[in-house]
Amino acid sequence: QVQLVESGGGLVQAGGSLRLSCAASGRTVSTYAMGWFRQAPGKERNFVTSISRSGDNTFYVDSVKGRFTISRDNAKNTVYLQMNSLKPEDTAVYYCAASRSVELGIGALDFGSWGQGTQVTVSS
Repeated sequence: QVQLVESGGGLVQAGGSLRLSCAASGRTVSTYAMGWFRQAPGKERNFVTSISRSGDNTFYVDSVKGRFTISRDNAKNTVYLQMNSLKPEDTAVYYCAASRSVELGIGALDFGSWGQGTQVTVSS
């Protein structure tokens, strides 16, 4: 099973940018479809974006389209989430997830491995 560790979270002002990283170990990340989810305080964990094993295909939730970009570097066993034009409503714990069962996941049930999360706080 792959182990996932997120990093790059922090406090940023509205309009700012952050880049999250998800480092994988234990298995080659190229065999996994990858995704990012987020969970705001008192709310459910929600899908944000995903990327196929090859990186050729991506999918985004409407609220982040045009602002967030998911990418992967299979040689470094790492997946990234570039977040631009951040808004206070983007404040959440962000989780990286991996799937061997689908080519491009779009929901939590598609993913079997999860990281511990990294906090992103956007101040207004």
